[in-house]
Amino acid sequence: MVTVKQIHYALMVEKKLHFKKAADACYISPSTLSNAISEMESQLGVQVFERTNKKVIVTNIGKVFLKKAKDIKSSIDEINQLSESQNKPLTMPINLGIIPTIGPYFIPLVLPALQKEFPDLKLKIIEAQSSALIEKVNNGEIDMAILAMPYKVEGLLSFKFWEENFYYITNKINYRKTKIKAKDIDISNLMLLDDGHCLKSHVLAACKIETNKQYSMEASSLTTLTQLAAGGMGSTLVPHIAIDQLVNSNSLINKALLDEPGPHRELAIIIRPSYSSMESVELLSEVFTSSLQKKLKAHSEQSF
Repeated sequence: MVTVKQIHYALMVEKKLHFKKAADACYISPSTLSNAISEMESQLGVQVFERTNKKVIVTNIGKVFLKKAKDIKSSIDEINQLSESQNKPLTMPINLGIIPTIGPYFIPLVLPALQKEFPDLKLKIIEAQSSALIEKVNNGEIDMAILAMPYKVEGLLSFKFWEENFYYITNKINYRKTKIKAKDIDISNLMLLDDGHCLKSHVLAACKIETNKQYSMEASSLTTLTQLAAGGMGSTLVPHIAIDQLVNSNSLINKALLDEPGPHRELAIIIRPSYSSMESVELLSEVFTSSLQKKLKAHSEQSF
């Protein structure tokens, strides 16, 4: 059987067309190289090189063999690179799931730092609700997911990297203070996300509202709820991470911090226990935390 080492030697002889020069390039003696090539030719049953004292010639069948040998070497090199990059964190593609109440606001805040710190990282973003992402993580369809906690993730590992509070959002005509207690929120005027969005359950928990209460309206996105609140249709609650995009540029809206014990929700990376690169998770968590600290602090200072 032809070995990888023999293929390497043969390709070097083809390149140098000189056995001593090829041996020097392979850091072996000319006799070792000659014996390896002779053994390879014997195993193949064909002559790859014609050798004289003055020159080396590649035979016609040798050209066919060496062309295949180059393809084999390229494939082996790719395998070695794959192994090396697996050992070097954040150089392999990552399929990252993220929920709709985090993704649109989170990605612009952390992406510049990720691209700067890890230019070789290739991220594929999959947006879906928490239950769907947990299933995808479990079956290996995605590598990890960013979820809002608390949320049941039985059998998976979670790594918290951020915690935040909610803001009460309404038209300035209806409320002008900078803080509000849950007991002062008019539930009949409160607009929430549809069932299936974990933000809804987090809002209800933070405000200590019973799940069977009736609300004025439900919508499928925070953007819709914010626009309705700006138009005087009711009020809603928005997480801190979304405030700059949804609220700060809208002069019709007043935001008031929900004055209840927090944090009202936490953001975490969810992975399988068998995930192969814990170092990648740790590095991502560090970048996420530092980026959010810088960006959200700056936005808060600009808006007050």
